[in-house]
Amino acid sequence: MTQKYTLHTHTIGFDGQDSIINMIETAKQRGLHTIGISNHFIVHPNIKKSKMYEFAVRGGYSNIYAETFQTALNRFIPHYAEIDVLREQYPEIRILKGMEVDFFNNPIWHNKFEQAINILQPDYIIGSAHFIEYGDTILNTHDWAKADTSTKDILLKKYWINLANAAQSGLFTWMAHLDLPKKVGLGCEDYWAEYENNVIEEINKSKTAIEINTSFYKPDCYEPYPSNRIMQMVKHANIPVLISDDAHRAKDLCRHFDKAENIIINMNLQHYQIR
Repeated sequence: MTQKYTLHTHTIGFDGQDSIINMIETAKQRGLHTIGISNHFIVHPNIKKSKMYEFAVRGGYSNIYAETFQTALNRFIPHYAEIDVLREQYPEIRILKGMEVDFFNNPIWHNKFEQAINILQPDYIIGSAHFIEYGDTILNTHDWAKADTSTKDILLKKYWINLANAAQSGLFTWMAHLDLPKKVGLGCEDYWAEYENNVIEEINKSKTAIEINTSFYKPDCYEPYPSNRIMQMVKHANIPVLISDDAHRAKDLCRHFDKAENIIINMNLQHYQIR
């Protein structure tokens, strides 16, 4: 394994299942020189109206959602303070402060988010989109799968347009799991390539990287995010690529990195270098 770092991880207190210390200790055991902790930063005034919020409450991970930026800050400030302490305790491994952020395309959100990151000063920011705004609510990918066919197409178009706007914003270090809707069987048809290509063009213009997210290597789908179709676009644009395990448990750190590294080598992709 040549990538000796992992930066897309989640921990207890958000929607992860292991402590930061457990993640650090496992990263050391696996020979990594750097680990980044990147818990969810999802802020929207209607987030509690989302059906997914009900599942999060029952599952004990509602802390990943906030109705206001102040609520999110109140969670992240002590979280980052804990990481600062652990940096002192574990000088032998580099520990970075990250966040995985759901993008919403409106000026108020954008302004408030910039204020938040000026306070928090994260080392990196992962751009993602688990939700889209639809009417007076927001819908998660699992909600899209339950819609009728025509509505599914509307929602997928909104998803890809939102991702393009996220990339265009220049706020993010890299973009995560671009074709996330395929986890519920959506967006796999070839006619979505036009929308995918628009996102890749915006990522390229903004000098943003992308990740190969290995969390979707499953028995019924031996493919990461993003698909080979998208990766061909990434190769053509020469966009930097890093490998992410999207680990919610310590045992998932570096999962399937060997498969993702083979993609990078075989496609002769530009490997992202952390600063």
